[in-house]
Amino acid sequence: MELGYTPKEQAFRDEVRAFLRDSLPKEISRKVLEHKKLGKADIMRWHKILYAKGWVAPHWPVAHGGTGWSVVERHIWEAEAAEAGAPPLIPFSVTMCGPVILRFGNEAQKKFYPPRMLSGEHVWCQGFSEPGSGSDLASLRTRAARQGDHYIVDGQKTWTTFAHYADWIFCLVRTDPSAKKQEGISFLLIDLKTPGITVRPIITMEGGHEVNEVFFDNVRVPVENLVGEENKGWNYAKFLLGNERTGIARVGASKRELKRLKDIASTEPGDHGPLIASPRFRDKIAALEIELMALEITDLRMIAALRDGRAPGAEASILKIRGSEIQQRLTELMMEAVGPYALPFQPETLADGWNGEPLGPDYAAALAPRYFNYRKTSIYGGSNEIQKNIVAKATLGL
Repeated sequence: MELGYTPKEQAFRDEVRAFLRDSLPKEISRKVLEHKKLGKADIMRWHKILYAKGWVAPHWPVAHGGTGWSVVERHIWEAEAAEAGAPPLIPFSVTMCGPVILRFGNEAQKKFYPPRMLSGEHVWCQGFSEPGSGSDLASLRTRAARQGDHYIVDGQKTWTTFAHYADWIFCLVRTDPSAKKQEGISFLLIDLKTPGITVRPIITMEGGHEVNEVFFDNVRVPVENLVGEENKGWNYAKFLLGNERTGIARVGASKRELKRLKDIASTEPGDHGPLIASPRFRDKIAALEIELMALEITDLRMIAALRDGRAPGAEASILKIRGSEIQQRLTELMMEAVGPYALPFQPETLADGWNGEPLGPDYAAALAPRYFNYRKTSIYGGSNEIQKNIVAKATLGL
């Protein structure tokens, strides 16, 4: 595997850097780099800038709005965008549902949904997890009963990220209660304006509103909103989750945060000068950096496999496991680096318009909320325990 960039790829990296320098709004990148809260307007503003450039969906086929980039160029884009402080787009349309529709949807669905995902006209969320059906997703109980040319959907989804922003939700629903649990599931596209749908916020421990509960009470969904074949939704979900778990590694963002950790440790005083001078703390940073380098190599190995036409395998689960653990470790070491200044829990300092005085350095106030928020990374997208089972079965044959 060749890890160096070709002259063409280096030129592409220069093009990406120039675009980010000229087009990424400074006030948005500042929020990302300083761990401030991003609103829907911030994310969609960046989405529309990328749409105008034609760079919203690099991994889509060119015929449907993709860029035609190689897998290496996509890797370069993701790494450079993360380092520059570009906000991640809401992933549920372009990264998750869009590829499923383009792969398994009918022609009418391909013509209607993907263009509106690209433009940002439709914002999507994911309806997979349910109370009692998270890691064991195939045990889901939301039902869709066929009545003529509609499905009648009843049930509940939970931990639904950005449902309060979304126009549409893609859902796994049980269409054959008598079948084995993986074999009776279908993949439905549901307009959130449909009568009978209620979105209720879940406020997480750091005071943020990212996730929600979504209730379906006798919701009528046209049969034409079924993706692929009835009762084959589990296959489509596995295809979607393979793509999602790859992105969860967030190597570029972790490299950016590692630099920030080093900056904080170089500023915060220890017993004998800056904390970075402490051999014990420096060893912790070095160990984490080695882990991140190994993760990046694994990411590049998977990129090489994709370049050769192979689908993501157990590598996607490995990336998800180690990527989420590294993200959590970064937040832990930042908290340790600022010491007592990490204790005051001031989530209000992250909001737009706040002009009070934080307790301690400006950057310290965001660290506790971020630490709490990142406890979720080892759970969403399939818990790390489940991912280890996947690796054991796929790689070790256990």
